[in-house]
Parts: sequence; C-alpha cells; structure tokens
Amino acid sequence: MYSLSGHKRCRSLEFEFVSSPVVETGEICILELEKFCIISLTYQWILCICQLCALLTAVWFRLYLHPSKTSPFVRHVVATLLGIYFALFCFGWYALHFLLQSGITYGIMILTGVEHMHKYCLVVALGYLSFCQITRVYVFDYGMYSADFTGPMMVITQKITSVAFEIHDGERMPSLLEYFSYNCNFMGILAGPTCSYNDYIAFIEGTPYRHRDLETKGKVNGKSRLNDPSPNTEVIRKLATCFISLLVFLSVCKVCPVERNVDDDFIATTPFYAQVVYLYLSMLTTRPKYYFVWTLADAINNAAGFGFNGYDSNGLPRWDLISNLRIMNIELATSFKVFLDNWNIQTAHWLKRVCYERCPYNPTAATFLLSAMWHGAYPGYYLTFLTGIVITLAARAVRHNVRPYFLGSPTLKFVYDVITWAATQIAICYTVVPFVLLSVGPSLKFYRSWYFCIHIGCILLAIALPVKPRHLRLKEQQPAVQPSLESTDSNSNQKQKAT
Repeated sequence: MYSLSGHKRCRSLEFEFVSSPVVETGEICILELEKFCIISLTYQWILCICQLCALLTAVWFRLYLHPSKTSPFVRHVVATLLGIYFALFCFGWYALHFLLQSGITYGIMILTGVEHMHKYCLVVALGYLSFCQITRVYVFDYGMYSADFTGPMMVITQKITSVAFEIHDGERMPSLLEYFSYNCNFMGILAGPTCSYNDYIAFIEGTPYRHRDLETKGKVNGKSRLNDPSPNTEVIRKLATCFISLLVFLSVCKVCPVERNVDDDFIATTPFYAQVVYLYLSMLTTRPKYYFVWTLADAINNAAGFGFNGYDSNGLPRWDLISNLRIMNIELATSFKVFLDNWNIQTAHWLKRVCYERCPYNPTAATFLLSAMWHGAYPGYYLTFLTGIVITLAARAVRHNVRPYFLGSPTLKFVYDVITWAATQIAICYTVVPFVLLSVGPSLKFYRSWYFCIHIGCILLAIALPVKPRHLRLKEQQPAVQPSLESTDSNSNQKQKAT
C-alpha cells in the first residue's frame, strides 16, 4: 500500500527541487521561504498561496477593471495574462501544456465542421489529458497524490469540450482571445470551477443575460433591485467556510486515516459494526479539504464579480452560478443521486451535457466511464466509478419501487429518510475507498474484508426491482404533453373563428 503521508510528499518534493533541470519560480520562492520556516511547504501550500493572491487580484479586477470602466478586450487580456502567470509560478514550463492543449483544440474547431467538431475536441482534449496523467503516474512517481499540472488540465478539458458542444448546438465561434481567456483566466486556472462559455463572456462584457425574466421594472417581488449587486457578503461567508473546513481537516485528518480500513490487525480484531462506523468517520474526514478548495475557488470568482445568479424570492442576490458543492445537502443526502447532485456540481453538469443527455444507450454507465477517464490513470478511480454504476442502478430501483409506500404519513417519511440517509452515507464511503487508496491491491483487500456485500446487494436489488429504461420513460411522458398542446391549438383556432 502506498503511503500518502505529508512527510513522504515533502521528501519527494525536496528531491525534485534539487534534481529537476527546470526549477519553477514558485519552487525557488518556496525554497527560500523554507529556510526561515520550520515546516516544509508542499505543492498544496503553493497552490493555497497562489489562490489567496488570486483572491486579492480578483477584488482589484472587479474594482478597477469593471465593465463600466474598461473594454472587454482589456479584461480578456488582463485575465488571461494573470492566469498564465499564476500557472507558470505554480507549475513552471509544464503550464505550457495548458496553452498547447487549448491551441490544438482551437485549430480543430476552425478546420472541422460544426457537425463533428464536438466529437473531435472531446477525443483530442481527453486524449491529451490522459496522456499527461498516464505519464505522470507510470513514468514519474506512482502514488504521490500531490497537486500537479494535470489538475488544471482537467478543468481546461471540461471548458474545451463545453465550448465545442455549445458551438455544435448553435452558439457562435469564440475569437482566439476569448477562447484563451475562458480557458486560462486567473480566477479558474488553478482550481476551476468550470462554467458555461456564455456565462463567462457575459461576465467579461458586463451584460449578464440570465434571469431577466425575474426583473420587472427594476424590482423583484416588489423589492428594489441593485443593478450591480456587491459580492462582499457572500465572499466573506465563503472564506469563513474555507477557514472552518481547513481547520477541521488539519485537526482530524490524522485521527482517522483511511488506510486503517485495510490494516490486517484492524480487520481481524474489530467487529464489523465498528468497521462500518470507522469507515464512515474516516471518509468523513477527507471531505473538508474538498470543501476548502472548491469554496475558495468559488469565492475568488465571486470577488471578481463572476457567479451572480439572479435574485431569490426575498430579492436578495444569489452568487451560486458556478458553485461546486452544497455542504449541508451532501452531509444530509438521503439518496445516491442527491449526494452526486450536490458534490462537484459543475463537473456533474459537464458530464450531463456532453455524455448523459447525448448517449443513446446505457447513459449511466457511459457517464461513469467518462468520469473515470477524466479523473486520471489510477486504477482506484475505475473501481470507484464501476461500483458507482451498480449502486446508482440499485438506488434508482429502490426509489421508484419502495419510496412510494413511505409517503403516506410524515412518520413513515421520516423513518424512510433516516434509513436512506444511513444507507447513502455508507454506500458513498464504500464506493469512494478505492478513489482514496488509488491502487488495486488495497482496494480489493477492503472489498474482500466486506465480502463485497454492497456490490452483491445492489446487483440483487437492481434485478429484483427493475426500472424502465430512460428512453422508454421519456416516451411515456410525451403523450401527456401532446394533449395539452392540442387543447391550446384548438382554443386558438376557436378564438380565430370567433373573430
């Protein structure tokens, strides 16, 4: 089993700093800084420092390069150059992969027709990403799960394919500057999140087009509407969430290590119910780091003025257009679907747009497979997403066949929610263990210690409680829509006759 301890990462990084022929600017600064520090700073800390710098830069960008004060051209140029600088600072010349991947796919968009460009861009962008991931895993240092240049490439791959699919669906072709600004802007170059190309261009140009249907003469539900709502309150709230998440992670990450789930002594001496409890607690301690990274990335975009999503029912501005998670919905999820819908939201939207809604057969399996390929070359990723397919099918079957019997009274509904919450949390933890362990050996050892019980149970549920395929359910919904259309047509014809 490969250790993921901070000490091993730091020792590996010290070797890389000394032996690498190309030393990144960030590494030089960190090495100088470490002379005056007790701890050894890893790439994770370099990224955190850069993200904090990006946060301050985002505030400056919103105040001094506001759309009312400068042109979209200047905003595009500044956002792109700052993004490339941050990337070079963190990753050195490896950051050129970001530009090369974007440049190759832009050439494909120009040379190929609209009918097929989305397919070519998906294959090339994902292939380029996979090549870099495989090279890193099997040529460089296997098992060293530290921040690396393929992380930003994952987000850029999403953006490249999103643009290609939007153009295929009828949107205009972006200019070269717009394209690189969208892919490499300083707000999302390091940690994302991905977003719609149209949303980004609307932000740069200062002409948000969403939610205009909520605007009625400058008011929402009778309350006055600000033309340019301030994100300050939301940024402060998200930074507080980041601080709490980081504090929790640093406090508990060493208390319940995930690797203990496959420890021989632990498996032999711990009762099964205690193993279940420990599995939940150990996987629970891994989530705060994702909460920290994604919430900070969201705060950076908001600080720059990006992420406004209209107004809520009380007339208050919403800044969740590109939010990547909803923490309370995750921790209280009562189904596998609810958990996935609130975890890594923008990636889920991307998978839905480019795969699930367009795949004619077995869209669930195809979506999980694409997600595994996108995440990387570690075998544990594929074990996680293959397990996710089985659990998704079982959860869907239970929801369609069992849930209606518990909706008769609030008490039954509460009992159902409690049971499904516990089942969902354990199923998620069981599924994600290989994602954390990375390797096949430890992952299969864990599943064997559980006798593959959740795999077997989910397969039996999926067989015993079948659910109609998605395309058949859609066909059944169409006849319900057609009568309403016919009735409206007949009413309009009667009105025309009357006139």
